[in-house]
Amino acid sequence: MENDPLQLGNVTFTNRLFTGTGKFASNALISGMLKASGSEMITVALRRIDTTARSENILDYIPKGVTLLPNTSGARNAEQAIRIARIAREAGCGDFIKIEVITDMKYLMPDNIETLKATEILAREGFIVLPYALPDLPLAKRLESAGAAAVMPLGAPIGSNRGLETRPLIALLIENCRVPVIVDAGIGRPSQAAEAMEMGADGVLVNTAIATASDPEAMGRAFDLAVKAGRTAYLADLAEPSSAARASSPLTGFLH
Repeated sequence: MENDPLQLGNVTFTNRLFTGTGKFASNALISGMLKASGSEMITVALRRIDTTARSENILDYIPKGVTLLPNTSGARNAEQAIRIARIAREAGCGDFIKIEVITDMKYLMPDNIETLKATEILAREGFIVLPYALPDLPLAKRLESAGAAAVMPLGAPIGSNRGLETRPLIALLIENCRVPVIVDAGIGRPSQAAEAMEMGADGVLVNTAIATASDPEAMGRAFDLAVKAGRTAYLADLAEPSSAARASSPLTGFLH
């Protein structure tokens, strides 16, 4: 949807589906998925990048023109996240960074306090920061004030494919945040991605549901279509639900 761009930092995106590199049966599947889905940004964990050529480098499977979104996977506090971000920049991965600070190892919930700390520092250093966080409106507004380029609330626990379990809280962010809201984590079906976009989300990030499908290319294409459909429906101004029936044709008789 070239006439409906999404601006993040100094980069303009025409596709609102963002994808990830984890969990693919083979890295060789990534390039085909990107082509099929049209995704223009993909996340990658720094530990999976090998610039020494001593092992397989995942960057070899990401076509030029696709924006890298390094994440701080493995960080347990703000200090570690900041260090990972700086290393990613030095490794040539650019200025985008997804802040991911997780201290809860059972449910893999993000630590909002440490995420805010890291965002404040990295935004000052010129990073285009996309913080992954629990959908908390006061926290989202503080991330916004700290210089985050977007906020990325989770729909459900990472990799759970359970959909928009936090829907009411995400709706608050969509209504009140000035920066884009990109739903990240938990989306398992194209219909769930469409639902997020119909709500007014600016984009979605999907990894597990695509990477673990028996046909990642086909699933990537399905998510692309769902995101476009949901966005188009939102822009068209969805009809409000009604508790009563509303006839679409006149109910008055015309034979009498």
